[in-house]
Amino acid sequence: MLALFGLVLTALGVAVTAGGAYAYFWDQARADVIEAGVQIDGVAVGGLRVSQANALVESRIAAPLRQPLRLDAGSWSATIERSGIRVDVPRMVAQALSASRRDPLDRRVLRSLSGGGLGIAVPLRAEVEPASLFHAIDIATAALDRPALPAHVAPSAARLRIVPSEDGVAVDIARFVPELRRALLDPDTSSLTVPTQVVQPAVTTAQLAARYPAYLLIDREHYTLRLFRHLKLARVYPVAVGRAGLETPAGLYHINERQTNPSWHVPLSSWAGSLAGRIIPPGPADPIKARWLGFFDGAGIHGTDEDWSIGHAASHGCIRMHIPDVIALYPLVPLGTPIYVG
Repeated sequence: MLALFGLVLTALGVAVTAGGAYAYFWDQARADVIEAGVQIDGVAVGGLRVSQANALVESRIAAPLRQPLRLDAGSWSATIERSGIRVDVPRMVAQALSASRRDPLDRRVLRSLSGGGLGIAVPLRAEVEPASLFHAIDIATAALDRPALPAHVAPSAARLRIVPSEDGVAVDIARFVPELRRALLDPDTSSLTVPTQVVQPAVTTAQLAARYPAYLLIDREHYTLRLFRHLKLARVYPVAVGRAGLETPAGLYHINERQTNPSWHVPLSSWAGSLAGRIIPPGPADPIKARWLGFFDGAGIHGTDEDWSIGHAASHGCIRMHIPDVIALYPLVPLGTPIYVG
């Protein structure tokens, strides 16, 4: 009886030993085989050897990531290369193989015999070089960015022309960069719509009038001063302007000085004779009457008692007005008021 029991134990030992040897050699033969149920970025690699998995992942994942990507925005499009993408195929396959061999041998054998699978997904291992992103951003912004144009005033001697504002367009970098990165790393994506945003101008057409409580136009040919209030014509005054050789300087200036009953600071000029450089206080000898609105290098707007000169080129460069007119104009013209002499 004891002898029979010994024979049974011996037989069982031989069977276990044989089974262990089978499992060992089975495992060694599959040392580079990825277990069923393993995917790399959605591509099934279960049952493949490492070399086969490398080739499959290269063709199904890496190769498409090297294809050009088209950028679109409205009627514009451009194609960029995906040359700046590094796909680590060996690392992904090695991770898939490592996951396949992580469990003990007996569990792997039983799973194989039962036809089961791991159900493991290895993520994509790829990087976009910053230079590749910057290159795509440069292409898109160079083609699509359009600066906003603020509303502004274009003066001439007799009228103010309002140039309306225009909205600008800019690539929405905050959205574009992550979307671009995702598109570059998605082998199924062949095109990407570039997100843009509207850029508001610094000054809109609706805001323009509020910036100009006053604006002055001097028409030297017709001896008139036009006062605009919030870009609407408010008054037209007759004036005198500089005589030949002492013309009122043309161009766009701003009122930079305001005085009531000003003294006359006689310019150092040959036409001033013995008065050159002197200061003439208010009074009969002072030709600058009532008010002074200076705008450029000694030139300004002032009142005159030589009413006969209004409507002529008669001054030494200043703009003369009837005294009641300059008194009425003065409070309506703050410092900084634009004055265009045409």
